[in-house]
Amino acid sequence: MGDASVISEIPLIPDGEQAREWAVRELADPVYQAAQPTWFDRAAQAGRDALASLFSPDVAPEWAAVLALVAAILAIAVIVIAILVWGLPCRTSSRSHRSGELFGDIDYRTAEGLRAAADAARRRGDWDTAIVLRFRAAARGLDERELVDLAPGTTSRQFAVRADALLVPGSAEVRRAALVFDDIRYLQRPGTEAGYGLVAAADSALARVVPAASAEPAGVSAP
Repeated sequence: MGDASVISEIPLIPDGEQAREWAVRELADPVYQAAQPTWFDRAAQAGRDALASLFSPDVAPEWAAVLALVAAILAIAVIVIAILVWGLPCRTSSRSHRSGELFGDIDYRTAEGLRAAADAARRRGDWDTAIVLRFRAAARGLDERELVDLAPGTTSRQFAVRADALLVPGSAEVRRAALVFDDIRYLQRPGTEAGYGLVAAADSALARVVPAASAEPAGVSAP
């Protein structure tokens, strides 16, 4: 009986004052605050409402121009705010999604990164690695400058033919470097200091190429 009497004293339905207190406590929960729309959400909704109102049959003709102007101002304001918050969109190009493939291998390093790695290999006497990386640096450098387009599957010989065309007429400097690269990469012949010097000279010559302003990138496609 004692337990029953205690339970009967607990109010199952709160009075008005207590109900308001419970509601205030509940709405103070951070979860509800996070769910509230932000100022940006409200501004965007206002812009959408103003734009939708232009097509309402209840709008008088004399107010249509005013609402159109307000909608345009709101749209411009939203764009300006978006630029201030997130910045200008980055300009993309056809080269922005490179596969990273360089003569059968995937390597996402820049030309400068490849040259630095090649120089480190040169200093420790690893001529095989130094030659391979320096030749790839030459190819990546022209691709970055959009002088030669390295399509997936491009061979070293195809690249060399296009690259030599950028040098003095009749030059075969890059084709000779490609032979050194192929000897190491595919024929497993040991690299030499002289071979590295030949490849490095070709890379340096290509780095000095100044293209004509109207020149289109030379396309290189797989056979």
